[in-house]
Amino acid sequence: QLQASGGGLVQAGGSLRLSCAASGRTLANYATAWFRQAPGKERGFVTAIIPGASTYYADSVAGRFTISRDNAKNTVHLQMNSLQPEDTAVYYCALDATFRPTWKRAGYYAASTTYDYWGQGTLVTVSS
Repeated sequence: QLQASGGGLVQAGGSLRLSCAASGRTLANYATAWFRQAPGKERGFVTAIIPGASTYYADSVAGRFTISRDNAKNTVHLQMNSLQPEDTAVYYCALDATFRPTWKRAGYYAASTTYDYWGQGTLVTVSS
């Protein structure tokens, strides 16, 4: 199970940190990602971190967002800086149930169909 938290209301240029806590699986052994869905839009990839700690980012957030994993707390964090109104969305964490996957193309981790488990979502609202 995945539990996302940390959303809220922030002004443009501000920061938020989202967290995704897991139970039942050790996140260090699985790929974990964040997706987001804005009103009226499809769910889209934000970032992912894989067991070797490599990370992947959507072009729209690269350089502003940072994904990290706290193995001791079995939690993945998403630090979001320089937030803009277009970042407003419900953010979902997701987990790929493949145990320590072999090498995959970046597109594998960006596809929502890769992920088997999803958190409940946390709303991020960025005001202008």
